[in-house]
Amino acid sequence: QVQLVESGGGLVQPGGSLRLSCAASAFTLNGAAIGWFRQAPGKEREGVSCIVAGDGGTYYAASVKGRFTMSRDNARNTVYLQMDSLKPDDTAVYYCATEGGCTVVAGTVLADFGSWGQGTQVTVSS
Repeated sequence: QVQLVESGGGLVQPGGSLRLSCAASAFTLNGAAIGWFRQAPGKEREGVSCIVAGDGGTYYAASVKGRFTMSRDNARNTVYLQMDSLKPDDTAVYYCATEGGCTVVAGTVLADFGSWGQGTQVTVSS
């Protein structure tokens, strides 16, 4: 059974940075599609970024483009989300997901993934 474990969340001041990690087991991330999502209280889940299968192209939501960077370490079977210039609106539980596909349409990351991590809380506040 695929297991995804996120870590790296926490409390950070506006303008600060955090790096989230998502470690996978029982599944090889190399060549697979994988994405980061977030859900704030009272809001729908939002796609943040994704790496597509095959060529490994990376898509970002318009709300985070230029501030967030997603990367993959195949040797560690782990993906990362480097978040810079954080804003209070970035406060949410962040999840990684895989086993499926993703794309971006009009600045919105769309995905259909079957395996999800448990999430890590990111709070941006002064």
